[in-house]
Amino acid sequence: MKSNKYKTRDFDYIIVGGGSAGCLLANRLSADSNVTVCLIEAGGDGTAHLVNNCNPINMLFLMNSRKFNWRFYAEGNSTTGKRRFYWPRGKTLGGSSSVNAMIYTRGHKSDFDHWARLGNKGWDYKSVLPYFMKSERQQRGADKYHGALGEMDTVDSNYHFPASEAFVKACGEAGYPHNRDINGAAYEGVDFFQLQQTPQGRRAHSAQSFLYDVMHRSNLTVMTHTLVKRIRFAKKNAVGVDCVAANDKKTVIELSARKEIILSAGVIGSPHILKLSGIGPADELKRFGIPLVHNLPGVGENLQDHPDVILRYRAKNKTSLTTVPAPYMVRFMAKFYQTRKPHIFTPTDAGGFVKSDKKVKVPDLQLQFAAVRMRPHGRGIFTPSKPGFVLHVCHMRPKSRGRVLLQSADPFVDPRIEANYFGDTFELDALVKGVKIARTIIAQEAMGSIRQTEEVPGPAVQTDAEIREFILQKAESVYHTAGSCKMGRDKLAVVDHELKVRGLKNLRVIDSSIMPTITGSNIHAPTVMIAEKGAAMVLAAR
Repeated sequence: MKSNKYKTRDFDYIIVGGGSAGCLLANRLSADSNVTVCLIEAGGDGTAHLVNNCNPINMLFLMNSRKFNWRFYAEGNSTTGKRRFYWPRGKTLGGSSSVNAMIYTRGHKSDFDHWARLGNKGWDYKSVLPYFMKSERQQRGADKYHGALGEMDTVDSNYHFPASEAFVKACGEAGYPHNRDINGAAYEGVDFFQLQQTPQGRRAHSAQSFLYDVMHRSNLTVMTHTLVKRIRFAKKNAVGVDCVAANDKKTVIELSARKEIILSAGVIGSPHILKLSGIGPADELKRFGIPLVHNLPGVGENLQDHPDVILRYRAKNKTSLTTVPAPYMVRFMAKFYQTRKPHIFTPTDAGGFVKSDKKVKVPDLQLQFAAVRMRPHGRGIFTPSKPGFVLHVCHMRPKSRGRVLLQSADPFVDPRIEANYFGDTFELDALVKGVKIARTIIAQEAMGSIRQTEEVPGPAVQTDAEIREFILQKAESVYHTAGSCKMGRDKLAVVDHELKVRGLKNLRVIDSSIMPTITGSNIHAPTVMIAEKGAAMVLAAR
């Protein structure tokens, strides 16, 4: 599928970033044939077989692909030994929804009620639930928590490794409740995740769900392989963007917006573009010689992620398909091509939300089980061809905050990312308990015929102090990043409750960067909700 070439350089709306939010925005705003919309994406069109075919290993390669991924790295702090952390972000139409694990989780009711208590009117759970439902095409049908008439497929997997089935059973044996719908009435519990895939077994990323079917609209222009250098202003009014094609970085393309410019470039891209455009902390912009348009200290601050630690195990039976090692990978993959029945599957197929302590009111840990003996992404992925499995434990509501900073005024130089994991020990203490919980689950009878030995952290790591040290040395990102252009009313707020950039006109940010506090979930579903609600605000303003 080819993107439209621009027929004009003047539009009503310009959307910067064709990711989880941008694709939906392009659909909703261009539904009115009386307005013109331009969607700009730095990557390709997202139609590659590797992106859309949902065999179980594609995601593992997409997370490391230079073609489809920005492959950012974040800096650590002294607590984590100043090591670097791999932060992949999708570089294609569909954005990170084109490279992620396709898991559909929304977060807890209290996540959104907390946003509202911070002064963000209309962002409480009761208010945002209709926007979750509007975009959803729930395979199980509609109910009070789910919609069935939207464009984004949410389906049940139809293939589970025996190891994954044993894990779900082991969670029950360990006392953790079974919950078939962690996006419904109850949040706590474990089961197989629902996935963002079509019933035909294709990845239901945002471009697949919202964009491809409407790209024929004559009032919609989609520009791929195009990088936005900066937003142009007339005093405090956003009036256009300057961009360049990937194959001609010297020729500036000037586009103008009659109504609004919407930044949907993501948690890294949106603050980066704002700063390059003169919007951000005055002292930082001055250091890089960028003319100040508006002093907004919170741009790039408040960065959040769910710190994640992986426990890795060897499995007993080399010939069983409880896992996906080579050479048995070929036999397993054959299942996806030797049958007409589509396989709905993701490697990290089972898990849910549990409490690190009985005193915790809302579950604060996410478990994600994968019948793959693997390393963290960016570190080689697969271990030698021996069967095994991993269990991810990540903390859902961290107090630590990082930053997105400039390294250069050159838009082709990646920004500097400070992850600041465990800058606050709150989440570290919870993860120590999480490792113990994970070990208790794997020790249950249901896993007895599968588990062999614990490789990571290994039997030598037992005390709380030893577990803490293991976490500090081995914790990684789980790619649920948010918060770098926060919504609110405090001095670090970048946008207001209508997602308008504070102090400026005709400019909004609509993506996961506006979250004041990160949701206790995978990040795609709440980002789509933000886009759905944001689109309604833009339309209402018109």
